[in-house]
Amino acid sequence: MTRSLNSRVLQLEVPGIRKISNQLTDYPDAINLTIGQPDFPTPSHIKEAAITSILEDYSTYTHNAGLLQLREEVQAFYDDQYGVHYDANDEVIITIGASEAIDTAFRTILEEGDEVILFAPAYTGYIPLIELCGAKPVIIDTTDSGFKPTLKQLELAVTKNTKAILFNYPSNPTGVVLSADDLLPIAQWLKSQEVYIISDEIYSEITYEKDHACIAAFEGMRERTLVINGLSKSHSMTGWRLGYILAPKYISDQMVKVHLYNSVCASITSQYAAIAALKHGRDDPKRMKLEYQKRRDFVYAKLKQMGLEVDKPEGSFYIFPKIPATFKDAQHFASLLLKQGGVAVVPGSAFTPFGEGYIRITYAYSMEMLIEAMNRLERFLQGQHPIFTDYYLREASTNE
Repeated sequence: MTRSLNSRVLQLEVPGIRKISNQLTDYPDAINLTIGQPDFPTPSHIKEAAITSILEDYSTYTHNAGLLQLREEVQAFYDDQYGVHYDANDEVIITIGASEAIDTAFRTILEEGDEVILFAPAYTGYIPLIELCGAKPVIIDTTDSGFKPTLKQLELAVTKNTKAILFNYPSNPTGVVLSADDLLPIAQWLKSQEVYIISDEIYSEITYEKDHACIAAFEGMRERTLVINGLSKSHSMTGWRLGYILAPKYISDQMVKVHLYNSVCASITSQYAAIAALKHGRDDPKRMKLEYQKRRDFVYAKLKQMGLEVDKPEGSFYIFPKIPATFKDAQHFASLLLKQGGVAVVPGSAFTPFGEGYIRITYAYSMEMLIEAMNRLERFLQGQHPIFTDYYLREASTNE
């Protein structure tokens, strides 16, 4: 075949997160702190609901937008938790994870030449999806403002080509939260702008000292906001692939077409599991969050003790310390830490160039693993690698 493939697809690269995690097969004794995946089992009552649905032969397609009962639970959850109302009948769409929700949202609203503003450091999955639509990502550097966007930055970034602004708070990779006070001046200004807001709130249930604030709850914002969420992080259901979008009817009517041509509907088994999660498992995230907070406090204290510059995360389960200036760059640091220290982390440069000089550590792992990982990191920074000396000597002799 001589016909060419899609040039935009050919330009896609494997995300930096996966580049590091994929190397772990060569370092079987290393500790993996790269993937943002809860280490808790999915709560039993959710699994039982899924099993029951299978035994009762619920194995068909559902409505393209998802089971109405599940959409009603999503509606009730956002009504109760965040004070935002989207109608379950025609303003809620159940998707195959939040990732499909984001893709569906972009493909519905973006056209060639549109611009999407996002705040860096930013999750690795956004920019490729924007570019696949023929749109242009416009990246705002937040490293000098505590990883929070400022109104002035937005005012300078918005142009006649701006179609949407993407918010992701609590943030992956920084763990920063935007409070209601942070969002209020931004929301007041956005009311006068002809732009859509996409709010990725997949970590909304994992906040510590501050409660999550949904931007759609502010006056004038609901009619322009597409809210993305799901159960992967809140209920430890990453493999169930269950997400959802809330958006005004005039947008949802179009998004459901993109969604149905892409996937028809989400898995019916996962949908019944999600009903149980939202109906009877509202407190499940709280129990997990208490453990995440202990882990956060431990990792933060250890990093500070090592002399690393780092802010305490307010949400999610990531921490984003600066690397010592003695290392060439974040990729170099992460590679050496894996090979010599036996710990896998993600270089900050994976989250746009504005993440350079940082690394992302995921603390969604057991305290035992985190203690060992922090001990290894400390030894690595001190130039000591005793645990791995024998292992790497064996590897070297085998390869000669």
